[in-house]
Amino acid sequence: MMESPPASPQPSPWFQTVRRLESLLYRGGWAVRLARAVGMRPEVKVSAHTVETSAIPQGRALRIAFASDFHAGPTTDPQVVAAACRAIVASRPDVVLLGGDFVNFEPQAIDEITGDLRSLAGVAPCYAVLGNHDWVAGPDQIRGHLESLGIEVLLSRNVQLAPPFERVWICGLDDHWSGSPDADAALSSAGECRIVLMHSPSGLLDIGDHRFQLALCGHTHGGQIALPGGRPIVLPNGPLSRRYARGRFELPGGRTLIVSTGIGCALLPIRLNADPDVLLCTLVPPGAV
Repeated sequence: MMESPPASPQPSPWFQTVRRLESLLYRGGWAVRLARAVGMRPEVKVSAHTVETSAIPQGRALRIAFASDFHAGPTTDPQVVAAACRAIVASRPDVVLLGGDFVNFEPQAIDEITGDLRSLAGVAPCYAVLGNHDWVAGPDQIRGHLESLGIEVLLSRNVQLAPPFERVWICGLDDHWSGSPDADAALSSAGECRIVLMHSPSGLLDIGDHRFQLALCGHTHGGQIALPGGRPIVLPNGPLSRRYARGRFELPGGRTLIVSTGIGCALLPIRLNADPDVLLCTLVPPGAV
């Protein structure tokens, strides 16, 4: 039986104001069409990473595809979401992980990307967490929609992968900002190789000293609008958003964090020097690289 999520946080006055402004300003989807017409539709990139772990049998490799921050709604081009999902399917992953923020403000906007999400659930076992936008927009509705597509939502709990990767566990941690993260519940009962699925890099503050091999998250958008070279100008909330704005970070204890720039757009329907990406992380036995 599916456990009940914690009570949804009440939208802040700021969130309610932005939601109303977005609804009025971007009515009819004109902003996305204009951005596309002037050549500002970003190209989805695939960022490939390799991580060594003794949990992978010799001669094997576990391919994990990760995507986050779809932000379905009037600021995100559906064609970009579709391109990202096609890239994931083409990568032929063994497991698909989704890092939350499926919608921007309105929970019904997830209907716009149903076909794309269904394609991910059809290619491999698929697990997700909710992002801060999901928690405020309508977590019950969004979670129910994901589960109906065969995407399992992990609310501070973990699952063990099937053989030959039974020594690998996917540990879903609730959002640091809007959820109810419980690192003990998400990690303590997991086995040898722990892959943390979370929305924001600030989830590291909830994890503390817990052991893991790889953590994947989004939330930052890489700033969405960044200076040449990728230095973000403004970043979403979170105490670790700027320190871990995008890319790969080697942490103490042999732990690896990889932060995706995400897929969609929030507030403004454009990206600059922060192209959307999907992550393809391949876990291999030691010495295979």
